[in-house]
Amino acid sequence: MKLPSAFAKKLARILNDKKAEDIRILDVRGLSTVTEFFIFASSSSSVHNRALAEELRIRGKEDWKIHHLEGVEGGDWILLDFVEVIVHLFLDETRQFYGLEQLWGDAKEVQWT
Repeated sequence: MKLPSAFAKKLARILNDKKAEDIRILDVRGLSTVTEFFIFASSSSSVHNRALAEELRIRGKEDWKIHHLEGVEGGDWILLDFVEVIVHLFLDETRQFYGLEQLWGDAKEVQWT
């Protein structure tokens, strides 16, 4: 099993390879009791979001067990919970509407490229 930070970077690279947009990793250790890292990414369609989620589900389980998955049916906001890393896949307008990243303004952004 990899360290959570290495795993988060791996997931971000998978998203990037599959053409996700505006990928950000936030280190919320010490700020959240729920997880260590959040990943936020956008796509232009719910079909693309579902494809991204499926790719992460398949390739992520090589290193980490997925604890929870939700939002796949609608596809405008899909959450994949790997416990130490939680991934949020949004349509652009849904991401802007909820503004989750602003809630974690004190979190350090992790460079993954």
